[in-house]
Amino acid sequence: MTIFIRLLDEPTDQKAISLSESCSGRRGVHIVDASKFSQISGSPFAYWASAAVMRCTSSYPSLESEERHAAAGANTRDNPRFLRLAWEINPDNIVQFGASKDRASAWVLLTKGGKHNPFYANVHLVVRWPGEGRELKAAASAWRASKGWGEQWTAVLNGYDYYGRPGISWPVRSQTGFSARAFGQGGIFGHKGPTLFLDDDSDVALEAMLAIMNSAPFKYFISLQMAFGAYEVGVIQRTPVPELSPNDRTALATLARRAWSLKRNLDTANEASSAFVLPGPLLTLRTGVDAVQIEAEIGSIQTEIDDLAFRLYGLEGQDRAEIEIWASKGKDEIAETSEEDGSSEPDSDAEDDDEETNTDAVGSVHSWALGVAFGRFDLRLATGDRELPSEPGPFSPLPVVSPGMLPKGDPMFHVNNGILVEDPGHPDDVTSIVASIFETTKISYVGGADTWTLRFGETSSGLFMPEVYRAWLRRQAFPAHIKMYSKSRRKAPIYWRLGTASGSYAVWLYIHKFTKDTLFRVQNDYVAPKLAHEQRQLDALKSDAGSSPSATQRKAIDAQVAFVEEIQIFFNELKRVAPLWNPDLDDGVIINSAPLWRLVAHNKPWQKELRTAWEALQRGDFDWSHLAMHLWPERVVPKCVTDRSLAIAHELEDVFWFEDESGKWKPRKTPTHPVSELVGERTSDAVKAALKDLLSASEPAGGTRRGRRKV
Repeated sequence: MTIFIRLLDEPTDQKAISLSESCSGRRGVHIVDASKFSQISGSPFAYWASAAVMRCTSSYPSLESEERHAAAGANTRDNPRFLRLAWEINPDNIVQFGASKDRASAWVLLTKGGKHNPFYANVHLVVRWPGEGRELKAAASAWRASKGWGEQWTAVLNGYDYYGRPGISWPVRSQTGFSARAFGQGGIFGHKGPTLFLDDDSDVALEAMLAIMNSAPFKYFISLQMAFGAYEVGVIQRTPVPELSPNDRTALATLARRAWSLKRNLDTANEASSAFVLPGPLLTLRTGVDAVQIEAEIGSIQTEIDDLAFRLYGLEGQDRAEIEIWASKGKDEIAETSEEDGSSEPDSDAEDDDEETNTDAVGSVHSWALGVAFGRFDLRLATGDRELPSEPGPFSPLPVVSPGMLPKGDPMFHVNNGILVEDPGHPDDVTSIVASIFETTKISYVGGADTWTLRFGETSSGLFMPEVYRAWLRRQAFPAHIKMYSKSRRKAPIYWRLGTASGSYAVWLYIHKFTKDTLFRVQNDYVAPKLAHEQRQLDALKSDAGSSPSATQRKAIDAQVAFVEEIQIFFNELKRVAPLWNPDLDDGVIINSAPLWRLVAHNKPWQKELRTAWEALQRGDFDWSHLAMHLWPERVVPKCVTDRSLAIAHELEDVFWFEDESGKWKPRKTPTHPVSELVGERTSDAVKAALKDLLSASEPAGGTRRGRRKV
């Protein structure tokens, strides 16, 4: 027998006292036959586990079995190149796994770790997958070859045979405990999101396993095998699973499906989620959804699942009590840490999931209204003129767009080309459009000064305060938007604010309406007329003042001069960059916006991000991008000669590469077209002239001199 003394849970200043008490045999002492540790896979020193718990680990089958298979997934080894946030990509190009063979642009949803989220988690990432992942597979093979290993891409894209199937995934790292969530059909799972699959892909069987894997006993059995916070696939594979009768399976499946539904319901107010319907206040008005009641019901369901799991594992009395105490400690620690740092997820994997965005009620409605103005979201869901969408199943095909989005082809509330402006009196003035949205949905402001709140529904007085919304647009909208649309170390705003250095005049762009002419339209249809109008205003002020202006007149003239100068600089910068800008959503938000860094001087942190990306583009760090080929074909085309994955990215594989009889890809001794010819075909004199002008331009004017505010 071996004696173990447990002091791990004791405060540091109490350890000596506790050790003394343990040596006296009063508490914390475990006398165990160490040979019994072999009953647990890996033979950990789980000295605190009871005999009944030990029996479970040896008498029940492991999760990995003939009909159940858990696997680690894909590792791109170059996330900036191959991963995007789903909202960065044209939804028409996001496809089910297996449907991209003949597509030049294709992306597949991918689950990759994330924060603690039992039962349900939104899938927000997509992986580049045209030609069934041809480019990624080539890059993986080349990487392995560079290490002197075999070129098998399957050693990097692990679990390939399971791609596209529904399963149960979990984050491989989490300091808030293990959590299993449903993963719907049609996606790919990453190496930080291992996934369990069942041979028959049965919804009921998967739902029952989802319940078991989120039960207190299952999590306790995991804890016996490893250090807290690491949930590698091997550990989960070895965890015991009880046998389920048909009735048990049905009961567990029903509970898991309800828990999933409730968790998803909470996500329907999250604008960046594929489950989004309406912002919280409007959703409550339409559906009566109460987050507090939902959380309470989820807690009740978890208790029912635990009750069933304890019975199925044959754990009762003191054995059950010990596990319940262990589980409650974990919950208390999560709650305590969350309160200390103010976040809902204190220790999530920073690479996979950023801090949860806690948008206030007013901000969430303001943001939604901006989306309605652009034609992204459907106003009719708020007015009741469109029925709320039905709910999918936990293992249904993964959704590409949220139910709250305006269906393709349906009329927009305000017809526009993806360009709106902060300019009172203009037909595309954002605030004026939002005023109409508020009136239609019966939303009004109440309060005053910095304490404005919103009133909803029939009792609304219909009061819209344009200065409140304009102030939000100027100061809060874009920083809040970046935060809302950032995740997995990617910042991907879908609405862009371009403007003068002080922010006194700005235009907003919506990325999903981009064309190569968007900046020309901004320049010619918005900024040029605005500049002419403000110049006329300046001329009128000078004319009215005459040769001896008063102090008040001089002040007004100076402010107008500064304002006109700012707009002129903004116009000049647009004119400089418009000829070379050719957006392609597949490149991602940062790369598409990088050339525009001189147009966001009013937001220094964002300007710094874009300038850094622009410098990286110049260095050749992103030569896989369409923008790099557009601007520097003389640099990018030759790289395709030696890098097959780049050749695939730029649709030059057949020019420079061939597949031999053994299936091995080799470079052609003589390309089918000369490099110089390919470079010439991709070179534009106008683009090169604009690029030269941009690269030689002096530092842009800062925002220190402020023009007058336009409200």
